[in-house]
Amino acid sequence: MQLPLQITFHNLDRSEAVEARIRERAEKLEQYYGRIMGCRVAVEAQHKHHRHGNHYHVRIDVTVPNGELVASRQPDEHHAHTDVYVAVRDAFDAICRQLEDYGRRERRQFKSHEVPPHGRIVEFSPDEDRGRIETPDGKLVYFHRNSVVDADFDKLQIGDEVRFAEEMGELGPQASTVHLIGKHHIVG
Repeated sequence: MQLPLQITFHNLDRSEAVEARIRERAEKLEQYYGRIMGCRVAVEAQHKHHRHGNHYHVRIDVTVPNGELVASRQPDEHHAHTDVYVAVRDAFDAICRQLEDYGRRERRQFKSHEVPPHGRIVEFSPDEDRGRIETPDGKLVYFHRNSVVDADFDKLQIGDEVRFAEEMGELGPQASTVHLIGKHHIVG
């Protein structure tokens, strides 16, 4: 975290034990998203109930690049948040889920898909069980009969478009797998 953790208490005295639990949970937030800029936690006692105890509201604000995430846990009708530690746990569980989701969305936004190597068959010798592929940048890549996947080697023709996985062989670049591209397939 770039900024120090801020913890505030409203309508109740500061508790070192509660603060320690909050610090413990806040330290683990970066496991869910590594670029957290700041975190503020507010713990509030809402009402003084003589028969049912206090109800706690916990709000967590996490600043991330391009925004802020907020998790807020208020007491429900079952009085689950009459224990401040339960309220803290539930709020941190919620912010952890939000951080995971934020990280997934961010990764998808910047995710790039590499176009697999592709080219056209420019040399083909079925009697010698080999051929060559020319890539769009003019590089020649050797391939062997055993490298052809999902197609009949003997039916390949010069000019056929293929995609392949390239590796370095004894005599230079070679295709370890060659897939014939259908005529309706668009290569980016």
